Amino acid sequence: MVSDGAESPRRRIGILLFDGVKTLDFVGPAEVFIEANQAAPGYDVVLISPDGTSVQTSIGARIEVSAAATDAGRFDTVIIPGSELPPSTFVTPELLAAARHLSWNTRRLASICSGAFVPAELGFLDGRRATTHWKFAADLARRYPAVVVEPDAIFVRDGNLYSSAGVAAGIDLALALVEEDHGADIARRVAQLLVVYMQRAGGQSQFSASLSGPAPRSPLVRKAVDLICADPAFPHTVQTLADHARVSVRHLTRLFRSELEHSPAEYVAFIRFGVARDMLHAGHSVTEAAAAAGYGSSEALRRAFVARIGVSPRKYQQRFRSTHSITTPDAELTAAAS
Repeated sequence: MVSDGAESPRRRIGILLFDGVKTLDFVGPAEVFIEANQAAPGYDVVLISPDGTSVQTSIGARIEVSAAATDAGRFDTVIIPGSELPPSTFVTPELLAAARHLSWNTRRLASICSGAFVPAELGFLDGRRATTHWKFAADLARRYPAVVVEPDAIFVRDGNLYSSAGVAAGIDLALALVEEDHGADIARRVAQLLVVYMQRAGGQSQFSASLSGPAPRSPLVRKAVDLICADPAFPHTVQTLADHARVSVRHLTRLFRSELEHSPAEYVAFIRFGVARDMLHAGHSVTEAAAAAGYGSSEALRRAFVARIGVSPRKYQQRFRSTHSITTPDAELTAAAS
C-alpha cells in the first residue's frame, strides 16, 4: 500500500469520486491545489472514478472524470472524499478495489470525512491514528477497533496516510499538504487567496468553545450564554448576567449548573480561554489574544494557560504556528486543543 516511489516533476493529485460523494469534500481540496499553482505551479488535479464513468454528487450534479482508477497512472497524492450516505452504502467492492489500486501508485493517501472508512476497510489504518467527521467517529472506532480514532482532531497524519474531519477540514488538510510540499509561506498565500485560515492545525478541536459541552436548554440560560459569547471581553459577573436574564443570581447559578455543568463564572472563563486559544491559532500576539478574550493582561492569560494545560500561550502558539503540527504529535497539547 502507498508506494514510496520517486515523484514526477509535476505533482498529480488524484481525487477518487463515486456516486453520492459529498461535493465540498472534494471541491474544497481541489481548489486549494489549483490556487497553489498561482504561487508555485506544479499541481495537476485529476478526477477519477472506479470505472471511469461520471458520478452524481451529493447535490445532484453529475461530474465527468478523466479516467478509471486502473488507467489513471501514478500520483503524488490520492484523496478519497466522503459522503452523507452510510458507509455500508457507498463503500462498495468497486470503490475498495479502486482505492487499493491507487494506493499502490501514490506517495500519499488522504481521506476526507467518512472517506476514512475506505482505507479502514482495506486495513491500511490498522494500528494507525486517524480521524473523521465527529458524527462518524464512534462508528469508525466500533467497526475498526484496530484504528486509533481521534474524534476531535481536524486532521491527522500518520506516516504517509492522512485523514481529516468533514467538509471545510478537507481544505485545512490540503493546505497542510501544500505546506509540506512548498513551505509555510506558500500555504499561507493560498489561504489568503481563498480567504480561509491557515492556522487550523491538525491537533485543533473540531469544535469552537461555544459549541463544546452541553447546550443551554432554557431561554434564560441561552440569553446569558449569547451575551457572554457576543462580548467575552466584557467584565461579566454573575450579577450582570442575572440582570440581563431578569432572574436572581441564585436562580441563574442553579440553571447554569443544571444545564451547562458550570457556574456562570466558570462558563465565562471557559469561553474566554477558547477565544484566546483561537486568537493564538489565527496568528495574533499573546497581548492581542489577552485583550480580545477579556484577560486583564498578558500575564493573566499566561497564568490561565499554565493552569489549564501546563504551558505558556507563547509555547502553545509555537506548537500551532503552521499546519505542520500534524507531523509532530504531542499528546498533551493535542488534548489541550480539544
